[in-house]
Amino acid sequence: MDNIKKQQRSFWGLVYEVLVESLPSHAIKTWFSSAVPVSFVENRLTLSVPSVFFSEWIESHYKDQLLSAIRSVTGDPLSDFQLIVKKEEKISTQPLVSVSKNKTKKSDVNKNYRFKNFIEGSNNVFAKNASRAVSESPGKAKFNPLIIYGGVGLGKTHLLHAIGNSALNKNPGLNVVIVTSEQFTLDFVNSLRKGRALEFAKNYRSADILLIDDIQFFRGKEQTQEQFFHTFNELYQSGRQIVMTTDIVPTEMKGLQDRLISRFQSGLAVDIQPPDFEIRVAILLEKSEQNGLNLNYEDVEFIARHIKNNIRDLEGTIIRILAKSSLMNIDIDFNLIKEVVKERVGSSFSPELTIEDIVKKVSNITGVKEKEIIGKSRKMEIAEARQLSMYLARNIIGASLSKTGFYFAGRDHSTVIHAIKTIEKKQVNNKKLQNQVELITKELDLSF
Repeated sequence: MDNIKKQQRSFWGLVYEVLVESLPSHAIKTWFSSAVPVSFVENRLTLSVPSVFFSEWIESHYKDQLLSAIRSVTGDPLSDFQLIVKKEEKISTQPLVSVSKNKTKKSDVNKNYRFKNFIEGSNNVFAKNASRAVSESPGKAKFNPLIIYGGVGLGKTHLLHAIGNSALNKNPGLNVVIVTSEQFTLDFVNSLRKGRALEFAKNYRSADILLIDDIQFFRGKEQTQEQFFHTFNELYQSGRQIVMTTDIVPTEMKGLQDRLISRFQSGLAVDIQPPDFEIRVAILLEKSEQNGLNLNYEDVEFIARHIKNNIRDLEGTIIRILAKSSLMNIDIDFNLIKEVVKERVGSSFSPELTIEDIVKKVSNITGVKEKEIIGKSRKMEIAEARQLSMYLARNIIGASLSKTGFYFAGRDHSTVIHAIKTIEKKQVNNKKLQNQVELITKELDLSF
């Protein structure tokens, strides 16, 4: 076995040398340096690459060059290659439930989405813990139904699939049905068109766990809601688990039947908030590693300071950096990263924003002098302006605790932490402070 592996590596080494001679160095570094030989059988080279994006990009941009390199080494014009994602885990693009096949497909749970690679933070820990509890005791916990809500790209779908994966790992015999609301509607329409209404009902009502993504798309679809209502009732009354995701709190969702909303209220609704600075950094490091991109920490922090909305935007930034490097034949450096970030952020991009800028703005809004804010006075109004400045420095530009403390007359990190927590608590009931935070943020042309 060891000899076979050595031969595989040796063969790939020869192919790699040919590629180095025929492709720009940035292309080699970006797309082929992380490829790993898996097998070489019957003149077919199988390579493992970091992600589906890598596989698709190599196929569409470097297929001919890779084939040519392989064939030049083997001397066989019929030699071929195959690309697989690590662990052969690919995202399914097929419909999640097929009525025509008269069965549900357990394989539709995406193996890539698991609790272990869901990055936990204060913005999502409640949702993650509730999801894990449901996966461990589906239908038996008090969280039935479980509704996960939040903005686009925050990880709701990830948790949905993680529930399915965790439940199946514990009990492979479970019938886990995962589907988008749109696919549920499409399956229902097709069942009517083809006279398979009973088959449709059986497919969904036989589920041990029903996972439905984006239920907001049920709004205004009366017949679909009717079908889902009966499906919901049968599953719920028989002690089977229902988990749904949506972009807003269901009770605020116009266009849903009152009886559906009433059913939703019988369970638990948990929200996912946009990730804070530390979580954004962690996500970027994880996504960079997944895509074979080795960014230094300063570059990661720079991206995290400016890309704030959701996980999807963070991942999209990593992908765009890779793509732009390849298309423009340039190395990945800070200038490229800054350019991509500026493109994605638009007019709100402010790469030179500093703690000093924030202090100046706080001074303008509060009327407290800059030298007093960074000084040692403990007068209430001055102390609050100082705490506000520390809070904004952390949340807007992601300044480190030590750097922030140093700027404010050499205070230690515990003082900064106290300031941040104080402002967070005060904002709950202090409308004036809320308005100040919003105004300063707006005038800095940033949102967080």
